[in-house]
Amino acid sequence: MRKPAAALAVAAMMTLAACGGGSGDSGGDSAGEEPTLEAGGGAGSFKNPDVEAPLAVPEDASEGGTLTVLTAVAPSTLDPTQAYFTDSTAILSDLVTRSLTQYAYNEETNDMQLIPDMATDLGRPNEDNTEWTFTLREGLKYEDGTDVTAEDVAYAVKRSFAIAELPDGPTYQTTFFLDGDKYKGPFSDGTDYAGVEVNGQDITIKMRRPFSDMDYYASFPAFTAIPEAKDNAENYGQHPLATGPYKFSDYKAGSSLSLVKNDQWDPNTDPGRIQMVDGWEFKFAQDTAKLENIIINDNGSAQTTLTYDDVTASSYRQIAEDKERLVTGTSPCTFMWYIDMTKIKDLKVRQALGYGFPYEDYWKATGEIIGVTRVPGTSILPPGTAGRKEYDPLGIGGVNTDIEKSKQLLQEAGAEGFEIKFLFSTDDDLAVAGKDAIVQGLEEAGFKATPIASTTETIRTDRTVYESPINVRSSGWCSDWPSGGSWFPAQWAGSLVGLEGMPNPANFKVKKFDDEQDRILDTLSPEEAAPAWGDFDEMMQTEEYPAVVLGYDGTAMMHGSLVGGMANDNVRGMPTFSRMYITQ
Repeated sequence: MRKPAAALAVAAMMTLAACGGGSGDSGGDSAGEEPTLEAGGGAGSFKNPDVEAPLAVPEDASEGGTLTVLTAVAPSTLDPTQAYFTDSTAILSDLVTRSLTQYAYNEETNDMQLIPDMATDLGRPNEDNTEWTFTLREGLKYEDGTDVTAEDVAYAVKRSFAIAELPDGPTYQTTFFLDGDKYKGPFSDGTDYAGVEVNGQDITIKMRRPFSDMDYYASFPAFTAIPEAKDNAENYGQHPLATGPYKFSDYKAGSSLSLVKNDQWDPNTDPGRIQMVDGWEFKFAQDTAKLENIIINDNGSAQTTLTYDDVTASSYRQIAEDKERLVTGTSPCTFMWYIDMTKIKDLKVRQALGYGFPYEDYWKATGEIIGVTRVPGTSILPPGTAGRKEYDPLGIGGVNTDIEKSKQLLQEAGAEGFEIKFLFSTDDDLAVAGKDAIVQGLEEAGFKATPIASTTETIRTDRTVYESPINVRSSGWCSDWPSGGSWFPAQWAGSLVGLEGMPNPANFKVKKFDDEQDRILDTLSPEEAAPAWGDFDEMMQTEEYPAVVLGYDGTAMMHGSLVGGMANDNVRGMPTFSRMYITQ
């Protein structure tokens, strides 16, 4: 999953959240305690196929009212097929569109667990994981009262291949599904696709190579139900048909989203969600200082207001005095500067960029709290990921800028004054401050730094334009499930270069590494693959260095005093929207 964070608006984005409890929440870390960010990569590894509906409503939950969410970022789409940022997936999956499986918060383990959603279980693979069958529950309905059918889920699967028409979504189907490298979706190739079959309530998905993680992948919004007759293609994201507890009332892209109760949702079919508040109001592209001030003051409607942005350092000192309103925790995410391999071809220049990046100055300028919301990182895989290797390709600990080494490498490459072009959001004060820190730091390290203006609303799509003059792309990546198999095939496969939405942000296409990915995917068991992905990580960064690791993600977010059920979705680094309410 791509990660949007207010402080990372210097390029793509990332959203964060936290762990701990809101009012009346018994789960999570003690609110306000600084988390240990050692095992975020293992998030979501626990599965519970036997959990039953309905989800119990907490005793201190009141019925009614509206929860307001303020954030400095803005989703670029809310189409289920395209949703792949952590905020868009959390909003859709927790509140609006159900999938075959889902993640749900477990208070006892303080962790997200994979449980059934529209399916009766977590799917049934054949012996070699080349077929997965999911059985659809009875009694599922859309917001208009019509029945959800297995054919609608099959159509949504086919729709996920329409990358040209619906870019930016997940692309594992092109790697793993039968004919995934050939089929281009229903808009181009029609609906006659052999990779998905329907038999009554059963949906069977066929693979071209073993895919042991299909139960995890089935939790994404792309595996919802979409009736073909009501699919208006590019406009579907303006009002996707709800199968969850809430439905769209009003959506102004880049500005706001209003949700109201979906009276066709049946809690007896859903083991992971409640429906206690009357509605949700999301307000996007808000000023960070203003939204933090509103929540800290906790007056009137601010008591039922929250944010999924990380709290800035100055506000952290204030809200830490009211620990029950601060939620802190981990997420399985790594922030990076993806270096465009088609534009920065010299390894020494790429390494010079890693040595010269002003890590600490940048983090401080963008309001990060070192050790709480950001930890220095060296490998691409975050701590806790199965098979991860501890290595340091530059020997700087992911934090110790070395200006002289940067200048030396540029001189050796004959590239003194090499120009680095990057996006930043002009309407985000923290992004502007981060931009200034980068320009100063890189120019001291021997580069010419050229920031290119974008906005909070458009930066996610601006960074995916192949013709853009930028040669680095700032973004982050979170584990789609707890293994290296959800990192490298999704972003570093050469077959992704050129696809709409730029799923390979570094344009990384090296035959040696494509061959190694194929070897891991085609010949190794899941147990053997885990350490192989760790080796792949080290080999790629050591030999090619296509990304500057800007640290691992910790989360710290605030909420009003009457917000209940707010814990850390440590899979996405987002609030646990699906279980939230207003306290009595």
